[in-house]
Amino acid sequence: MAARREYWQGGLGFAAGWLAVVVAGGGLAAPAAAQSAPAPAQNASVQAQNAPAPAQGAQAIISIDPAKMARLGTVDERFQSYNIEMVEVTGGRFWKPYKNRASEAQAAAPAGGAPAGLDPNLFEYRAPIDLINPRLRKLAAALGPAYVRVSGTWANTVYFQDSDEPAPAKAPEGFNAVLTRKEWKGVIDFSKAAKAELVTSFAFSQGTRDSSGVWTAGQASKLLAYTKSAGGKIAAAEFMNEPTYAAIGGAPKGYDAAAYARDLAVFRPFFKKEEPGALLMGPGSVGEGLWLMPPGRGMIKSEDIMQATGPVFDMFSYHLYAAVSQRCAPAGPPMGTTPAAALTAEWLALPEKIAAFYAGLRDRFEPGKPLWITETADAACGGDPWAATFLDSFRYLVQHGSLAQRGVSVIMHNTLAASDYGLLDEKTYEPRPNYWAALEWRRLMGTTVLKPEVAAAPNVYVYAHCLRGHAGGVALLVVNADREHAFDGAVPMESIRSTLTASDLESSSVELNGKTLELDKNDDLPEMNGEPARAGQMSFAPESITFLAIAKAGNASCR
Repeated sequence: MAARREYWQGGLGFAAGWLAVVVAGGGLAAPAAAQSAPAPAQNASVQAQNAPAPAQGAQAIISIDPAKMARLGTVDERFQSYNIEMVEVTGGRFWKPYKNRASEAQAAAPAGGAPAGLDPNLFEYRAPIDLINPRLRKLAAALGPAYVRVSGTWANTVYFQDSDEPAPAKAPEGFNAVLTRKEWKGVIDFSKAAKAELVTSFAFSQGTRDSSGVWTAGQASKLLAYTKSAGGKIAAAEFMNEPTYAAIGGAPKGYDAAAYARDLAVFRPFFKKEEPGALLMGPGSVGEGLWLMPPGRGMIKSEDIMQATGPVFDMFSYHLYAAVSQRCAPAGPPMGTTPAAALTAEWLALPEKIAAFYAGLRDRFEPGKPLWITETADAACGGDPWAATFLDSFRYLVQHGSLAQRGVSVIMHNTLAASDYGLLDEKTYEPRPNYWAALEWRRLMGTTVLKPEVAAAPNVYVYAHCLRGHAGGVALLVVNADREHAFDGAVPMESIRSTLTASDLESSSVELNGKTLELDKNDDLPEMNGEPARAGQMSFAPESITFLAIAKAGNASCR
């Protein structure tokens, strides 16, 4: 079992990946078939047929009036957040980047081999992440304030060594890995340096259980006590990572919704007593909302979990992946996707379908509780090859814009700097295109969400928030995912325009207003102030992402 658990250590990346390898070719329904999910809420990509028809031979000019955009709601100040997997902190085997997959077998590493029947070359040993690296800290801090979630399936089976002794060569019985004080202190210090409040989950494997199989708080108590003594604070936590696939995450045999509810009945009062100001999130489910993975094979439905626990959570949390990467499933439907599909309306709509499913569960079982996505990326199993390119930035921003409209309060990207879906390259910590997209969002998009009321063309998406730091100001995000046609709009006031493009969509390089974005020799970020744009007609090129900062919009909801 040790080798199999090693494969599962990365959250849905492992749960979905294992199932995908097992069932590939088994005739699953296509991802677009949502599990009774409500239709996506009307977002800013209103189809062109809703707009006034242009005169024959003329192109419609769509009016955009930021002053009249109504308030939809708000998001958390730390809306845009990220994950550092527990396996990154302890060191261990995680998804090997695609560029390394053709390499020879690695030298022996502290973790074991791949599960029987799976290619060991899918995985790569990582030493513990260097959380004191100046570049890593500087770039993470630029996204702050944020939440940093240190969890993943590896956290389900990690043993916290509450001493200053070196980690043993082998984890104690009932655990899979060892987290040392030094490693956890590194997390605490990083969270402070990065302006990122700490979010986590706890071990729940066999080693945490008494003779009757009930979860006990001994390990969690030691971790919380040390966190306080080291000057840290837990802002929010889930009991465990991904209970819908608890068996894959290290649960005892036969673990079900009733067992989860029994454990949570022990955990919740303990956690509330030890961390009275911290938020309890849950259930932290994954794999529902689309037929991405088949039911059965030990899956516990969120509906069953919520019926068993009752309304016990402060926030309703879940994980969101719309596909399984090419590591673990064939390219394309039913479980995977392709670069050709990355800008299609069908692909870009999938996060909303998953979000609608979980929002429906929240409304039934935890009405009024905030929605938090505590893990997400383009695809499970470490991301697809283009997750590290500009091609995925369209999904990244459409997902953030559309789910902010849907009432999601926080989105935690997986990961900050590991595997292909990391915001930063894991070897060099160089920013990838999604990092630059995230930085622009952080710089401009405030916490008040507005309703754009824009009849955009097909596959053009317009989102609006109050402009950060400017009373009455509005920030517009215009994503033109059409590969051939420009989108023309008329903005009746001056703005500052910042357009992201790439000469090659599958490049790790991105340009802002025609200039390549890169760090300087001191690892400082470039100036990202945009360019003045006059009031009137404005064209948005195909395959482009544009932020407009309209400081003098005069929007009453933004004062």
